[in-house]
Amino acid sequence: MLNRIVLMGRLTRDPELRRTQSGTAVTSFSIACDRDFKSQSGEKETDFIDIVAWRGTAEFVSKYFAKGRMAIVEGRLQIRDWTDNNGGKRRSAEVIADNIYFGDSKRDSAPGDYGAPPAYGAPVGRGTPAPMESRSDFAEIGEEDGELPF
Repeated sequence: MLNRIVLMGRLTRDPELRRTQSGTAVTSFSIACDRDFKSQSGEKETDFIDIVAWRGTAEFVSKYFAKGRMAIVEGRLQIRDWTDNNGGKRRSAEVIADNIYFGDSKRDSAPGDYGAPPAYGAPVGRGTPAPMESRSDFAEIGEEDGELPF
């Protein structure tokens, strides 16, 4: 069986970082994904998809993403059945994120989004990589340097 999903869209609200009773980080947010086609009225339609991220990915998202920022989410679809306050049976779908990537560059992000690092597009689902300044195996190349090492 296969349950994989990849989505790209803009965050519709700031991520909410919470912790379980055992201290595990969990973040929830939603993204807006435009459909590839227009409706009969000629309007482009948008789907709003709920995302849940756990542990290191949750902390990463809550630290570097905000409303309006483009995100690429890779994960699995999960359907939950639950009972509302009136006793009615309800069902909801959400994506459990394994990896989250930057979908835009810092320049393309929402105004006022100054805390995020450059958009490297590195997967972060299994722990956040060490900051670039603490890695000894990489050297930063300035934009004025016309020659690339590859």
